[in-house]
Parts: sequence; structure tokens; C-alpha cells
Amino acid sequence: MRKVMILALALLVFASCHVSYNATATYSDSPTKFMKLDGDGSITVRVSAQGRNYSDSWEQAGKRAVREIIFKGVDVPGNAFMSKPLVTEVNAEEKYQEFFNVFFMDKGDYSKFVSGEDRRAASSVETKADAMVKHTITVRVLRAELKQYLVQHGIIRL
Repeated sequence: MRKVMILALALLVFASCHVSYNATATYSDSPTKFMKLDGDGSITVRVSAQGRNYSDSWEQAGKRAVREIIFKGVDVPGNAFMSKPLVTEVNAEEKYQEFFNVFFMDKGDYSKFVSGEDRRAASSVETKADAMVKHTITVRVLRAELKQYLVQHGIIRL
């Protein structure tokens, strides 16, 4: 009888130590948040992205940050010029679809303009649900170089 009680107590202790993740967590489309503007024309933002693991989330965050700077713009307080999207042409993503499909493919040219240089320790927030992981990551985008690249490839006309 005593062995049964000890075994039951041990099972209770081990069962209470189990860590579980919320399998019903939802991934809201969190807005990209401006963090800082550097004198070299780069913008540091906080971006939420999901993937199978951290490196996949990092790649998705880089793509999202670059895409938003190109097509939507990022609200930079007190600097209306830097807040504007790089491409203002209507339906440009659709018009230059072949270019952007190659540009945003995994390990594509977009990665030349993304850096984790401004990332600090513990600056990534992780949320897990099912097989996906959502990270909120600090990303630096080299906006001036990105603009020059788009000009060279005929996407932006000066």
C-alpha cells in the first residue's frame, strides 16, 4: 500500500511539471513597429513572423520588413520622407511580379538589405502553436541601398 501511495505521489509531481504550449494560439498580423532611424538611411523595425523554427521566422521577418518598406512604408515619427514607401506606382508588385518573385525567394536578393545588427540579447519574443513558431524580431533594413538597387533594376524611376 505504501509503494502505491509513493508511486501515485511521484506521478502527480511529474505530471505537474509538464510544460505545455497553447495549441490554439492565434497569430495576429502584428504591425511592423519603427524602432530607430540611422544617419546612413537604414531603418530598424520590430517585425512579427512565423516559421518552423527561429531561422525560418528570421527569414520571413526580413522579407516582411523589406516588403513593407518597399510597398507600404513604415511610420517614422517626425520624418515624412522616410515614412513613404519606396515604390509608389499603383499595382507595382503585380506589374513587376517576375522581378519580385525572384527578389523575395528564400535566400534571394532581399537578404542583401536585411541585417540583425541592431538586435539585442533577448530582443526576440517567441510564441509556439502546433508546428509553427512566431517570433517578434528586431530587423535593420538598409533602405538607401535598397532604393538604389530598385533604381538600377528599373522598378523606381527618379
